[in-house]
Amino acid sequence: MTELLTVRGGFLALAALATGLAAGLFYTFDVAVMRGLAATDDRTFVTAMREINIKILNGLFAFSFGGALLFTLVALGLNAGEPTVWWITAAAVLYAVQLGITFRVNVPLNNALVADGDPAKMTDPHPVRVAFEATWVRWNHVRTWLCLAAFLSLLGALAEYGRSLP
Repeated sequence: MTELLTVRGGFLALAALATGLAAGLFYTFDVAVMRGLAATDDRTFVTAMREINIKILNGLFAFSFGGALLFTLVALGLNAGEPTVWWITAAAVLYAVQLGITFRVNVPLNNALVADGDPAKMTDPHPVRVAFEATWVRWNHVRTWLCLAAFLSLLGALAEYGRSLP
């Protein structure tokens, strides 16, 4: 029984960690990165976002971005029938909605930005920026709030889990 408790709590902690990191990433873009880039010229903006979208695809990002849902779903399975299940279910749904937005809105915008080619060779990067910036920023705000709510749900699950310990 103690081993199952440890595994249940471990996956719950991993889910909270990965989700918190994802929420922090989106939050950082909201409060710093996109605000800073908003003050730059079009070519700098397009170049910076293009490079960010290329470089972000790495193992550390995968741990938080993909791991958040994976660890949450494992925690959900391990906590079936436990009082924590409702908190974990809420987190999974919130994070899944965020993923839907990411793959329907933000990723296609990112891919289009990369497909537009080298910003140094663009005659006029302004239309590229206009097609990207406002929509990407708007939906990133939504992703931030969804991830934050998922993270808070997992903190609720951890608190509930702690109350269930012998």
